[in-house]
Amino acid sequence: MSIFNSLGSNYDLDFVFKSISTQNDNSPTELKTLLEKKYEGQALLLYKGREAITLALKLLNLPKDSSVAINGFTCYAVYKSIKEAGLEPILVDIPKDDLNFTRSDLASTLSKNPQVKVVIIQNTLGYPCDIEKIAKICREKNLILIEDLAHSAGGKYENGKEMGTVGDFVVLSFSQDKIIDGITGGALITRNKKYQNDKIDHFEKPPSQKEFTDRLYPLFTYKIRKTYGIGIGKIIHFILKNTHLLSSPMDNNLYRNFLLPNWYCSLINLAFKNLNIDLEHRKKIAGIYKNNLDKRIMSDLIISKIDLSANLRFPIFVENRKNLINYLKKYNIFISDIWYDTPVAPKKYISKINYKDQCPNSEKISSLILNLPTHKNVSEKNAVFITERINEWSGRTK
Repeated sequence: MSIFNSLGSNYDLDFVFKSISTQNDNSPTELKTLLEKKYEGQALLLYKGREAITLALKLLNLPKDSSVAINGFTCYAVYKSIKEAGLEPILVDIPKDDLNFTRSDLASTLSKNPQVKVVIIQNTLGYPCDIEKIAKICREKNLILIEDLAHSAGGKYENGKEMGTVGDFVVLSFSQDKIIDGITGGALITRNKKYQNDKIDHFEKPPSQKEFTDRLYPLFTYKIRKTYGIGIGKIIHFILKNTHLLSSPMDNNLYRNFLLPNWYCSLINLAFKNLNIDLEHRKKIAGIYKNNLDKRIMSDLIISKIDLSANLRFPIFVENRKNLINYLKKYNIFISDIWYDTPVAPKKYISKINYKDQCPNSEKISSLILNLPTHKNVSEKNAVFITERINEWSGRTK
């Protein structure tokens, strides 16, 4: 089977059968109870993680000129979620050797933008930010802190606390290729009792066509990956994408309040039950990359955090990235979906935001980063093979 970063790579044949056959049951209650116990707050299940960000911001009832500080190396879905709440995103640049902003980066941004009322941290690719110093400055300045765990469910901070146990709010995404992958889904955990509220606005059901394509997504992607090497998978992929039968997480219509249908919750509960096993596997694969790859293409600071990280993907930093991507394709290794290829990614969305070159370090990193897969369908043997091919390419390009 070909190796991908995404394209349903968290799924095996057992998951395929479950996604097709799972029916409505008591799973939402079980999931809600799990989240409330784990993150010590009031949980609401939503169709998308981006909805959770928007809803959290609306609950705060902030002045209309308020802003929200976010990582300058992030996804357009985060940026758009803030705009949907009627607030302005402020990008905080990252250091040259990290994927998360530091306290000093945040402090500098706050001094120039006193209208910032909220800070969102994302622990990019699962690697922890300096939560103690960031939380401290939030307390000092009376700022709301939101932990976005889309990349990092189950990870830990350097102070030993689990991610999701510090902020006023926690948002989770259960979308394709995340640590907790239920095809789609999200959750808002309100930890700050001041904002807990039993009154819920009207929420719609997601479009039935989206549920239909979501159910079939694991089956379709399994078939694509299984037959990609012989060319059939490429044809299936092309047809499904062009007929819009392949579920996609980047849909501009999915910023409204949609509740999460029951059947997704069974898949999400299963992912939580297997979380520790999954994290151990990802750490093992990340360790193989760390120990075998050319040290010059890795960040010492980032790889020092492998034992704490959720290790959603393993980042390397290379010049002539496109050349390496094409080289690996020869060996059925497909890693062209880059998180992130611009400061606010994907690249096609950068023109939609008010970006004014304020994040030079994020720009540089986005031009170099290439993420290696750590998911369950990458074996230790696969990981060694990938490192050998990359080192081989690196030797040829010296």
